[in-house]
Amino acid sequence: MDLRLKHKMVLLTSLVLLAFSIGGLFILQYAFQLYNKEIYRQYAQAIQVSSDSIEAELKKMERLSYQVATDTYVQSYLENLTEAETNYDTYMIGSDLRTRLLHVGALNKYVLSIQVYDKQNREYASGNSMIQITDERLQELKQRANEKKGGVNWLLPHETDKSLAAVRDIRNYLDLKFDRIGSVSIRVDMDTMVSDLTRSLAEQDTVFLIYDDSGQKIYESDDSLYDFSPEQLSNEHQGYQIIEWDNHPYFATHSEANNLGWTYVILVPYDNLFTVITKARTAVFITYLLLFFMMIFLGSKFTGSIVNPIESLNRKMKKVQTGNLEQIDIQEETDFPKDEAGEMHANFQKMMQQIQYLIGENYKKQLLIKESEYKTLQAQVNPHFLYNTLESINWTAKIAGEKKISQMAESLGYVLRSSINMTDTLITLEEELSIVEHYITIQSYRFEDRLQFSKNVPDELLSIHVPKFILQPIIENSIRYGLQEMVGICKISLTGEKEAGILELRLTDNGPGMDASYLQQIKQGNYEPKGTGLGLRNINDRIKILFGEEYGLTINSEKGVGTFITIRIPIEGEKEYVQSFVSR
Repeated sequence: MDLRLKHKMVLLTSLVLLAFSIGGLFILQYAFQLYNKEIYRQYAQAIQVSSDSIEAELKKMERLSYQVATDTYVQSYLENLTEAETNYDTYMIGSDLRTRLLHVGALNKYVLSIQVYDKQNREYASGNSMIQITDERLQELKQRANEKKGGVNWLLPHETDKSLAAVRDIRNYLDLKFDRIGSVSIRVDMDTMVSDLTRSLAEQDTVFLIYDDSGQKIYESDDSLYDFSPEQLSNEHQGYQIIEWDNHPYFATHSEANNLGWTYVILVPYDNLFTVITKARTAVFITYLLLFFMMIFLGSKFTGSIVNPIESLNRKMKKVQTGNLEQIDIQEETDFPKDEAGEMHANFQKMMQQIQYLIGENYKKQLLIKESEYKTLQAQVNPHFLYNTLESINWTAKIAGEKKISQMAESLGYVLRSSINMTDTLITLEEELSIVEHYITIQSYRFEDRLQFSKNVPDELLSIHVPKFILQPIIENSIRYGLQEMVGICKISLTGEKEAGILELRLTDNGPGMDASYLQQIKQGNYEPKGTGLGLRNINDRIKILFGEEYGLTINSEKGVGTFITIRIPIEGEKEYVQSFVSR
């Protein structure tokens, strides 16, 4: 508060710019988050479509394996191979079997080869890319096929065979024995399948990975991530996250397939995906920083154009305070703007001319009178400015739909107007209750449910005249020393009744109360007020001065229970009191 006006305005400008900058950056960060979600939505949709398409093709491979295993010709050939007596017979039957595999589907688009094995583990293969598997691979194939008891199972890629294969046992059903007569393996061309079904993803340098339910890798489109594990993916990120792998950030989207239970993963290099956003973010930060310093510089210049004339005037006024008016060159020609500051300089120069004229005419006596008048004018405060400001806030809040702000501004205006207007010594109880209600309105928005106020005053008592501000300070004390020093709900109640020509107003609260020694000090008046002085002693003294010693406040309080205050004011003859004080 003690800073110079120039520094205050620069600080204000900086705070406003900082607030807008922080708000803008938060909005920008929120926009980036929305962009990330939109990216995920697009990739989640792409991975769902791709996984569904791949699984559909894999289901075709499963059906093809079933077709081979149940084919009548294949079954007959395998039975004949078991009974073949010469190598020539074995060769001819094997040739027929390979031809039959070609007819069944060995040349399908995504089939590398169909490989059938008889009981003696002899291989009969047809297709686009046939291989000779090792004995170890063959044993793994038979084991995987045997696990499903005639059903289909998947043989994962191996070092000696990089392809994924659908395998199953071939059981003899022609004579309904259902004994094993061989095995079939459908080797799938996953590279071509994934390339065809994820063509749009390939254009963005994405890496497509497939893992089974145990976390073992089934397929990868880029072997540079050979040791990537699905355990690095977290389910807490709702299917997408940014991970660090091999010192490079990746945007990862993963989804679990409905049919096979496999996990499909798309990895996109973060730099490729967010390069534009990162550049935009950097550009925005730099722009914000440059604008911030530029606005500070321009704001300082602008502030100087406002403050410099005022500082110049202040220097002149300090010279005037010394009493040596000869140092003030009132004829100085200075190019000041024709705004309020320029008018102040013009008025000051006119005032100094007038002062010098008065000094010459009436000596220092007239000068002291003018200085006194000037200081009196400076000390005046026009309350209408405050009322008009509160009214503007009230209507602005109403237009904006801010009901709470409107009610608080209206209530504050009412209380301030009542406190400043000291022309009326006595007002009606209805007006005094209006002050209380407006005060409670303000405090209710502050303390919300922690403040409960209730009143029970009959309508017949509302026209009785009472001293102004005898209820609001007591309620303020209950809130200040009761509500603010307790944890629970503060209940304040006001009741009024008429008895034997006397108005009794009772105020109670459930605050912490006062101990006996402090209560005795209050009753005797031997205590120092903690507030502004408009407290219990002030209210009690005013009532006694107006109506007599038999009236005033009665205070009772118990530690941990609450405080009970009774105000007694006469009803009979109160008009005479009013008329007597009005005449004063």
